[in-house]
Amino acid sequence: MSINLIRYSDGWGVVRRAEVLPLPGNYTSTTEVLTEGVKAARDVLAKPMASAIPLADVTPLNPLPGVKVFCQGANYRSHMIESGMDPARAFNMLFTKSTASMSGADDDIVTPSHVQLLDYEVELGIVVGKPITEPVTVTAETLAEYVGAFVVANDVSARDIQLPQGQWYKGKSYRTFCPVGPYLCVPENADEVARWSELRLTLAVNGKQRQDALAGDMVFKPADTLTEFSQLETFEVGDVILTGTPGGVALQPPKAIAQKIAGLLPEDTKWQLFVKAQAKSSAYLKPGDQVVTSIRTDDGALDLGIQHNTVR
Repeated sequence: MSINLIRYSDGWGVVRRAEVLPLPGNYTSTTEVLTEGVKAARDVLAKPMASAIPLADVTPLNPLPGVKVFCQGANYRSHMIESGMDPARAFNMLFTKSTASMSGADDDIVTPSHVQLLDYEVELGIVVGKPITEPVTVTAETLAEYVGAFVVANDVSARDIQLPQGQWYKGKSYRTFCPVGPYLCVPENADEVARWSELRLTLAVNGKQRQDALAGDMVFKPADTLTEFSQLETFEVGDVILTGTPGGVALQPPKAIAQKIAGLLPEDTKWQLFVKAQAKSSAYLKPGDQVVTSIRTDDGALDLGIQHNTVR
């Protein structure tokens, strides 16, 4: 059975049903959490009378402070199709997001004053479980060696910065633009890691569901992505890869005919019209909106927890 670790004001704990059991020790790195912390969690869970805190009384903190954030863009067939892309395309879109964008699972999402088109993207985070210092070939059979945990993430995006300016990093990296957690869901064996494709990603805004899909809809799977990223980056334990979002985001690209006409316009005019047209949509996030995000298997065997974020 997977182990759900939670970071809160008093340190780290392990989740048991509707309770948090505090863990002894002071873990100063993700490596320590995924090794010593997991061992301590097993010991605590084995004690039926262990002292507990009601889960409802705990405010989750970002469980991956200071790590590097790597991302995949347009990696779900449903998201590609709604974006006017061909799912049969032959490349994996890779980019990064700032460490400073990470926040807790219940923290507010703060809209910069100049941003008009604030979008959401529920994403499965793969927390790297072993250092990668050279190119490696990861397969479905060896994936478990590299997965330290699964985590819920929301790749919040300022579309009017990301697209008109061509600034993916900037448009996705403002502070609070990456709520993470509440749990580090640590698989106990390779069979649990192999169930990643059964994880269901959901996101609702003000009680209305916007996104709902299985991780198996990914075009580029975690093993392939780790293999490709290893040619470009050195990974430390705890670094996280956000693996893309399913369909249902607020962004809706113009129809083909409108894109052809826009292609004849000056660049500035084209993007001004894009922002003006997108701003008419009620799907973009606004101050006061309540965003609820979750990832779990349908049978609940793997449950990464639920995020509750208010936009302001």
